[in-house]
Amino acid sequence: MTIGADEDPVVVVGMACRYPGGVAGPEDLWELVRTGRDATTAFPDDRGWDLAALAGDGPGRSATREGGFLTGAADFDAAFFGMSPREAVSTDPQQRLVLETAWEALERAGIDPHSLRGSRTGVFIGASGQDYAAVTHASPDDLDGHALTGLAPGVASGRLAYVLGLEGPAVTVDTTSSSSLVALHCAVRALRVGECSTALAGGVTVMSTPAAFVGHTRQGGLAPDGRCKPFSDDADGTAWAEGVGIVVLEHLSTARAAGNPVLAVLRGSAVNQDGASDGLTAPSGPAQERVIRAALADARLAPADIDLVEAHGTGTRLGDPVEARALLAAYGQDRDPERPLRLGSLKSTLGHAQAAAGIGGVIKTVLSLRHGLMPRIRHLATPTRQVDWSQGAVAPLTDHTPWPPAHRPRRAGVSSFGISGTNAHVILEEAPPADVPVTRSGTLRPTTVPWPVSAATPEALDAQLARLRAHLRTRPDLDPLDVGYSLATGRAALRHRAVLLPTADGTAADAVEHARGAAHQRRTAVLFSGQGSQCLGMGRELAARFPVFADALDDVLRALDRHLDGPVREVMWGTDAALLDRTGWTQPALFAVEVALHRLITSLGLRPDAVGGHSVGEIAAAHVAGVLSLEDACRLVAARATLMQALPAGGAMAALEATEDDVAPLLGAHLALAAVNGPTAVVVAGTEDAVLQLTAHFADRGRRTSRLAVSHAFHSPLMEPMLDAFRDVVGRLTFHQPSIPLVSNLTGELAGSEITTVEYWVRHVRDTVRFADGITALAKAGTDVLVELGPGSVLSAMARDTLGPDSSTDVVPALTKGRPEETAFAGALGRLYTLGVPVDWPAFYAGTGAHRVELPTYAFQRVRHWPTPPRPNGTGPGALGHPLLGSAVELADGGGTVCSGALSLRTHPWLADHTVAGRVVLPATALLELAVRAGDETGCDVLHELHLTTPPALPDDAALHVQVHVGPADTTGRRAVTVHTRPDHHPAGGWTRCAAGTLGSTPPSTTEAATDGTPANWPPADAEPLDLADHYERLADRGFDYGPTFRGLRAAWRRGAEIFADVECPPGTAADAPDHGLHPALLDAARHVAMAVDGTVPVAWHGVRLHAVGATALRVRIRPTTTGTLTLTAVDVHGAPVVTVEALAARPLTDEERAAPRTPRQARGETPADARPARPAAARPGPAGEPLPDTTGSHPTAGHLAALPPAARERHLLDLVRTQAAAVLGHPGPEAVGTRSVFKELGFDSLAGVELADRLTARTGLRLPATLVFNFPTPERAAHRLGELLAATDPLDPGAYGEELTRFEAIVTNLPPDGPERRAVADRLDAIVSALRQNSPAEVPSSDEDIDTVSVDRLLDIIDEEFETT
Repeated sequence: MTIGADEDPVVVVGMACRYPGGVAGPEDLWELVRTGRDATTAFPDDRGWDLAALAGDGPGRSATREGGFLTGAADFDAAFFGMSPREAVSTDPQQRLVLETAWEALERAGIDPHSLRGSRTGVFIGASGQDYAAVTHASPDDLDGHALTGLAPGVASGRLAYVLGLEGPAVTVDTTSSSSLVALHCAVRALRVGECSTALAGGVTVMSTPAAFVGHTRQGGLAPDGRCKPFSDDADGTAWAEGVGIVVLEHLSTARAAGNPVLAVLRGSAVNQDGASDGLTAPSGPAQERVIRAALADARLAPADIDLVEAHGTGTRLGDPVEARALLAAYGQDRDPERPLRLGSLKSTLGHAQAAAGIGGVIKTVLSLRHGLMPRIRHLATPTRQVDWSQGAVAPLTDHTPWPPAHRPRRAGVSSFGISGTNAHVILEEAPPADVPVTRSGTLRPTTVPWPVSAATPEALDAQLARLRAHLRTRPDLDPLDVGYSLATGRAALRHRAVLLPTADGTAADAVEHARGAAHQRRTAVLFSGQGSQCLGMGRELAARFPVFADALDDVLRALDRHLDGPVREVMWGTDAALLDRTGWTQPALFAVEVALHRLITSLGLRPDAVGGHSVGEIAAAHVAGVLSLEDACRLVAARATLMQALPAGGAMAALEATEDDVAPLLGAHLALAAVNGPTAVVVAGTEDAVLQLTAHFADRGRRTSRLAVSHAFHSPLMEPMLDAFRDVVGRLTFHQPSIPLVSNLTGELAGSEITTVEYWVRHVRDTVRFADGITALAKAGTDVLVELGPGSVLSAMARDTLGPDSSTDVVPALTKGRPEETAFAGALGRLYTLGVPVDWPAFYAGTGAHRVELPTYAFQRVRHWPTPPRPNGTGPGALGHPLLGSAVELADGGGTVCSGALSLRTHPWLADHTVAGRVVLPATALLELAVRAGDETGCDVLHELHLTTPPALPDDAALHVQVHVGPADTTGRRAVTVHTRPDHHPAGGWTRCAAGTLGSTPPSTTEAATDGTPANWPPADAEPLDLADHYERLADRGFDYGPTFRGLRAAWRRGAEIFADVECPPGTAADAPDHGLHPALLDAARHVAMAVDGTVPVAWHGVRLHAVGATALRVRIRPTTTGTLTLTAVDVHGAPVVTVEALAARPLTDEERAAPRTPRQARGETPADARPARPAAARPGPAGEPLPDTTGSHPTAGHLAALPPAARERHLLDLVRTQAAAVLGHPGPEAVGTRSVFKELGFDSLAGVELADRLTARTGLRLPATLVFNFPTPERAAHRLGELLAATDPLDPGAYGEELTRFEAIVTNLPPDGPERRAVADRLDAIVSALRQNSPAEVPSSDEDIDTVSVDRLLDIIDEEFETT
C-alpha cells in the first residue's frame, strides 16, 4: 500500500559522511560550512598520478592543480567487513567507503547494524565514477580474482546488502552528478510503497585517476584555482571533489516506536529528464522548473512554503544562470519580497563531489534546519550579472543568515542535475516535535548501569574505549543511564568486548572497566545454590529494580506460603538472621529467590544448555527444567524443610580438606559423607561425637577443618526418621522428563528417567551430594560457562576448585555476598556479555526511562589498500622490461653499455619499507640486482665483486635516476661495472657513484657450487629452531626499521655455526618477483637471519651467481668464512639452486647512524638481448596450476614433519598454516592471522580456500581438499588436522596400510552374499587392482567435478564458464 507524504512521512534518522577538508561526519561538515574554512588541497601524491604531466602543458595536463580530496581515500578496515587485503585492494574504494559510512550512519541512527539482518531494508547508492578499473588493470599486482565483484558498480549496493544481510531492494544508480539524489528519491518511493521498512540512501565518488581533470580541461570547464564560485560574477568553472554520504530513512511512526532520532522529514521528491534539449550535456531550464514543481506537488506544498534551496550550483558560466532562472520562475514568484527564497551551495565549500554532491547537500540542509542557520555561499562577492535577480524573490546567501521565524516548520529544497540530463529535487522539513517530551518517565532508576563496548579486534576495542572516554569528557552532562542504553541498544555486539561500570561519585568518563573478553559460541549451565548461602534481605534490591524478578518472587512465595506456618517474605526480609537459618525457612527462601533469579536472567537473554544445583538447589533446577511444576516444587520444598526441621536437634556437619578416598575408610553407622564439593573438599555429617572425632583426626595431620553452623546433620543417617513421611508427600507429586539436561546430585552425571521417581527424591535427602562429579560431567559435555544463581558465590568457588587452574570454563556468580545485589548482578551480566553469552540489553533497560544519546561511531582500524603503480618501463629499441631499469644503450665509441632507470616511492612504493638509520635508502640488494641485470645485457653471468659506498636515499617527492655502466671486456673477458644515482629534484648536483665492481663469465670454481647449498631434508633434522617472535622489533631498535615488504624471514634454524632460513616474498611483492632476477626484498630477507644481534649493512659482494629467476621463496644456508665474511646459498622450494654468494661482507651501523632522527615510513613484456644468459624460473611455493612435489616416495618435508615430536610438529604446522593463510589473503606476515581466527571472517572464500590447500599440499606432501578452511575453520584446527594426517600416513610403514586393509576386509566379508552391494564392491576392487598393477591411479568415471579437489586454475575456469567470461 502506498503511504502518502502526510500520512506517515519518510524521515531521516541517521546521517554519516566523509568529505574534503578532513570531514569525518556531519558535525565536521557543519563546522566546515559554519567557519568557511577552505577544503581545497593539492592533488594527492599517493594514488600514482603523474603530477608532472598534470602540471605541464602537454597531453594529460590539468587546468588546475587543486581539488577537493578525501584524506586517506585508500584506507579501509578490510578485516572488519570480512575482506582479505587481496580482496580489499581489488575492490573499488567507493565500495569500501560505502561500507564504512553506512555502518556509521546506522550507529548514528541508534540502530544496531546486525539487527537488520534478514529485514526488508533497502540500499540505494549513487555512484558514477568507474576509473579504479584503470588503476587495477595498469598495476602489476595480481588482482583478477576479485575484479568481477570489486569493480562492478552494481556491487556498491549489493555488497552492503550482503555484508549486513539486508533483503530489501539493493540498487546502484548512475545518473552522473545527480546520482545520489536520484537514489534518495528511489529510496523514498520504495518506503512509501512498502518495498522496504528501512532504507540506506546516498552516493559516493572517489577519483582514482585524474581523468575528470584532464577531460574537463579539454572542455574548458575547470576553475583554474580549483574552487567553485556558484552564482558569482567571478564564476570561472567547476572544481572537482569527492566524498561519500549516507542517510538512514524510516517512516516517522517506525522511528518514534524504536526511539530513533528524527532529524528531518522528506516531504517530497521528484526526478525527470531534459529530453531533447539544446545538447546532451547542456542544462535545461524548463526541465529544472518542472522537476521543482513536481517535487512541490509531491510534498503538497506551495513555493512560498520553502525558505531555502540548496542549489546544484557548480560555478560554471553556463549552468548557474540556467539554474537561477529556473529557481526564479519556480520559487521566486508570488512570494513576500521580505521573505525571499534563500540560495545556498555546498560546492562553494567542498567543490563538486559529483555522485556524492546531492547527498552532501541533503546532509548540509538537514543540519541547517536543525541549527536554524542558512550558511553563506563562499566566493560570492557579487551575484552573477547574467541573471536578472529582480525577476523574482530569490537571494543568494552572501552571509550566514538566521532562519526567519514563522508559524510553520522550516523547509528547504535540494537540487541536483546530472550531465546525463537527469534532474532531481527533494523537499526537506524540520523534524516535528516529539509526541511526548523526553522525560524520565520510568520509575526504575538503576543504581548500576553497565556500559557494553565491543569491537572486531583488541586494538579496535582499545581505540573505541578511548573514543568513548574522550567524548564523555567533552559531554559531562550526559546521563550514565542514557550512555549505557545507547551503547547497549544502538551498537553491534562484536567479538572483542568490554563492560564499563560508571562510579557512583565520579563522572561518566571515569567509568571503570569491569570485564573484558573475546566472545564466542558458549555452552552455559546454571547452578542453584544450596543451604548455607542464605542471608537476610536477599532478593529485596532485585525486586525493587526488576519487575520480572518481583513478579516471579511473588508467584513462588504465594505458592510456598500455602504449605508453611507463615509468610516466607517476612522471615527472609526480616531482622532475625537466626530464624532465617532455621531449615524450615532457609530452604523455601532459597528456592524462592533462586527461581526468581532464573526467571530474571532468562528474561534477559540467557538460555542455559544444562542446569544443576547443590542439595536443595537441585529442586530449583528440577523445576526450571520442567520436572516439577511450580506448585509441586513448592510442595516438595515445603515438606522437605518442615520435616527436616521437625527432626530432633543434634548432629553435626563439618567441611574437611580431604579427598573422598581419605574419608571413606573412616565412615561408619553414625557418620556419612554428606557432600563431595571438590577434589580435596568434602563434607561429613553424623552424630556430634563422630564428626568431632573425624575433624580432630584430620586437624592433627595439618588439614583444614571447619564445623558448619547447622541445626541438623543433613545427608546422613540422622535424616532417616523423616523419610517415610517425605515419601508420602513426594508420591502425590507429578513428575515429567527434564526439558533440558539436568545434573544429578546423586550420580554426578546427567540425570535420566530416575529423576522422575519417588525414590530418587527420597534418597536425595539422605545420600551424598556429588557436586564435584557433576561439575566434571558438565565440563566433559562441553559446558564452558557456569552461572551460579543464589544469594552468594559459594558454588562458584567450589566449581573453580574442581575444574582446576588450567580449565577454560568460566564461572560467574549472579550475586556476591557483601556487594549490593543490583551492582553484583549488573556486573555478572557484563561478564557474561564479554564471554559471548547473549544478553538482552533492551530488556535490562526497560522501564528506566533511558533514551538514546549521540556517541562516537566505530573506531575503524584502517589500513592503506591501493594497487602498486605501473612501472615506468621503457618501450621500443633498448627497452629492458625490468622493474628497476627501463632501457639499455650500447655506447657508440665501444665504451660499453649503459642501462638506466628511475626509482621513486610513487612508482616503487615497496622501497619505502627499507628504512635504515632513520632514512629510506636503496637496499644494497637492489644495487646488486641492477649490476646483475646490466651484466645480463653484456653476456656476463657472474658478478665477481661489487663494492658499495653510501647507499642513496630515496626522495619523498621525486625520482632517483639510476645509471649502470658496464665497460668493455678486458683480455680475460671481465668488465668493470659502476652504479650511479642522481635525484630528480637536484640535477645540478651531478651523479653519485654508489657501487663499483667486476662482471664476467668465468665458470664456478667448483662444479658443486650451485648445488652444495642446502641439505636434501629441509630443515636438517639436527638443526635447532630459532625464536623469531620479535626479530624485526629488535632490528628496529637497532636502526633497521623494516616495513612489511622487507619482513620476509619466516623460520630459522641453527646447526653449529651454520644458519638455515625460510624466506618468502610478502604477498604485495610476490606478483612483482617474476620480473626481477631476484627480488631485492627477498634477497635482503635471506640475510636477515644473520642479523640476530645488532644488524648490519652489506659493503661488498663476491662471487654472485644467479641460477634461476623470479623466485618468491627461498631456502637459505649461511656459513661464516675464516675471513669474517658469510657464504650464502639459496634454493627454491624444490631444492633447485637460485643464487650463490661466495662472500658477503657487512658492517654494523655506526653510533652516529643509529642516533640519526627517525623519519616515519611511507607507507611486463620481455625483450631479452641476444647475449643475455638464459636461466630457468625458480619454483614458486604452491600457486595453483604448478606441479606439486612428488608424493609417491618419501616426501622430504612430510618426512621431516612426521618425525618431529607431536608438540613441535603442531607448532610448526600452526606457523605453516598461519604463514600461508597470510600469503593467500595478502597480509605482510602471519601475525595478522590469529591462532583461533575464523578463516571466513578473515576473508576466505572458495577461491582462497583452494589456493591455501594447494600451498599446504606443496609444503607437506598431503593431498588436501579445497574445503579445508570450511571443515577446519581456524588455523589451530587446520594445523591439528594436518598433524593427524601426517601421523596417520607414514609412507615407509606398511603396517598402517595393513591395518586399514584388515578393517576393510572385515567389512567386505560381512556384506550380504547375494546382495547388489557385493557385486558393486567387487567391480570397484577390480578397477583398483588393475590400476595398481599398471602403476597408475584408477580413474573413476564421473560426470561432475568435485570442488574439493580442483585446482585454482580449474576453479577459475569454472567461474569463467559460470559467468560466460571466457
